[in-house]
Amino acid sequence: MLKKLLETLPRQPRFLVVDDENDVRILLQAYLRSLGLPVKEASNGEEALDLFLTQGPFEVVITDLVMPGMDGLTLIRRIKELDPETMILAMTGYARDYGYVDVVAAGADDLIQKPFSLEEFEARVARILREWKLKEELRALSVRDALTDIFNRRYFEERLMEETYRALRQNYPLSLAMIDIDRFKLYNDTRGHQEGDKLLKCLADILCRCTREKVDQAFRYGGDEFVILMPHTDIRGGIKVCERILEAFREAGFSPTTLSIGLARLIPHETPRRSADDLLRRADEAMYRAKRHGGDRIEIDPESLKLEPPESDPDAD
Repeated sequence: MLKKLLETLPRQPRFLVVDDENDVRILLQAYLRSLGLPVKEASNGEEALDLFLTQGPFEVVITDLVMPGMDGLTLIRRIKELDPETMILAMTGYARDYGYVDVVAAGADDLIQKPFSLEEFEARVARILREWKLKEELRALSVRDALTDIFNRRYFEERLMEETYRALRQNYPLSLAMIDIDRFKLYNDTRGHQEGDKLLKCLADILCRCTREKVDQAFRYGGDEFVILMPHTDIRGGIKVCERILEAFREAGFSPTTLSIGLARLIPHETPRRSADDLLRRADEAMYRAKRHGGDRIEIDPESLKLEPPESDPDAD
């Protein structure tokens, strides 16, 4: 039952199993891995929360309720605060102390009583995954741009904050490219809106082909503006991506249109929100500088360049 369901999922869900009982934790982890699912484990709430922050998010969390230190209910509430979309299956051997209503009120999606059979566990996990699948399908419809089928501005704003939090927490570079089509109105007026739509679709395809699958993300920001989020990418790496995009668009032959690209790197500020807003502002300003210089070029945010280490001299001893 569960194996067939897994074949229909839009992507592979990641699991986090939390239990201070080694036998239970090891058994559940081994079972889930036998189905080909990626699983992490934690023996208490504090360890689980740390994993969620540093290696998450996880699509499904399976947690015991009674643990030393941070208990399961507290962990559930904290996880739901961090990511409300996480599906949570709670476990307990103390049915008298934890009612179904209380556990669900804390944020869990289901409760299973210990001891349980693997058949019952499989049925609970299958129910949770069916609900997760439905949410993912509805979410996919809400975050995609109808014309180009890449992500839309609404989802960009969500991902920008998530990637900013992660980059600041794990101290890795995050770059953002803002892209605008030069003379797009002229192209639309002279060629017609259907041809303009073809251009937008082609550019969206170029952005996806020139970036790393499942790492970088391209979005239609609005009209003829697009953005790319590039985690683990400094300015030098971002320039290489933008150069590939410029070259591919030139070869596509949509004259007289060209691209103006502004590139910026995340700089820490007092809050993640301010850091994200500042990153977007600097990329946008760099893009408009590219347009003022005639387009068909990349402009780099000067503040971002200060973060780049000097290039090594290959002739130096």
